[in-house]
Amino acid sequence: MRANFVLSEVATGLRRNLTMTIAMIMTTAISLAFFGAGLLVARQIDEMKQIYYDKLKVSVYLKDTITDQQRSALEAELKSSPEVQNVQYLSKKQSWERFKRLFASNESLIQYASAEDLPPTLLVQMKHPERYTVIQQEFTGSPGVDQVQGQSEVLDRIFSLFNFIRNGAIALALLQALAALLLISNMIQVAAFNRRTETGIMRLVGASRWYTQLPFVLEAAAAGMAGAALAVAGLFGAKYLFVDKMLANPIRSGIVPPLESGSILLISPWVAGTGVLMASIAAYVTLRLYVRL
Repeated sequence: MRANFVLSEVATGLRRNLTMTIAMIMTTAISLAFFGAGLLVARQIDEMKQIYYDKLKVSVYLKDTITDQQRSALEAELKSSPEVQNVQYLSKKQSWERFKRLFASNESLIQYASAEDLPPTLLVQMKHPERYTVIQQEFTGSPGVDQVQGQSEVLDRIFSLFNFIRNGAIALALLQALAALLLISNMIQVAAFNRRTETGIMRLVGASRWYTQLPFVLEAAAAGMAGAALAVAGLFGAKYLFVDKMLANPIRSGIVPPLESGSILLISPWVAGTGVLMASIAAYVTLRLYVRL
């Protein structure tokens, strides 16, 4: 009986403040959509790191004047480093063959280069590719070494851009969340004022303060859940209508990992939990600070 009463009060409250409820759901949905997008970008960055970092190597370009003794000593020193997994030596000819494979799609670049333009190279496979700077700092300026270059330098810039996008999405989510919290607070105050007679009678007949507040908290939680559902639906819509189409070529070529539906489903509980928790806490705090039931 008590549960039926509480649920009926929740439904009545949502109907009475329908326009404000709709506004709160929409604002919450936008906030949670940005929050979910930030989580998805973070997951995509992690997947891209796994794809690329495993393939990256540090290139130690050697001088043409390097002696066999210097090269052997340098190679032995690299192999003894705890950061290095393996080392491969490429002569000028082998470097040229690798250059042609890497830039097979750019014929003009291959046309104006030759084997003599490329230095002998030591390709270093790192155990942790993101720590390429350790090798760069340690071996730059060593005898016979011309330059040490980590391929992940470019990726670091790309990932920095993605991190900026993720942080921007989270920042927008926080701004929208603030707007949602203000709407929740206003909705609870209006709802409590409209039902002040009913709640007053309940208090007179012995109902606890928590029991009279519960319907208002559940109203906010229901609106938060509805906003979360809209946010997840929006993320699915963005995936199929925009992401899959705009990134179709990079995804097919393996440059960018596809955004899987499973990734959205995986973050959905976090989005829903955040929406319900945010709305419930805002409602409870509002009732404690501004409303006397």
